[in-house]
Amino acid sequence: MESKSYIRASELAEILGISVSRAYRIVHDLNEELASSGYLVVSGRIPKKYFEERWYSGVEIKR
Repeated sequence: MESKSYIRASELAEILGISVSRAYRIVHDLNEELASSGYLVVSGRIPKKYFEERWYSGVEIKR
């Protein structure tokens, strides 16, 4: 089975046990961080590696 490089908001909601609308907000915030650093982003998806680094590093998402 091929490993996915992106996580969709719906998958993120399932992983974190949150609503899909909340997951879209998290994806949006993380994509804004990436875009401000000069990266291209895909709406509604976040690179899996970036999510794992940001979420599991103990750094909270600032609002």
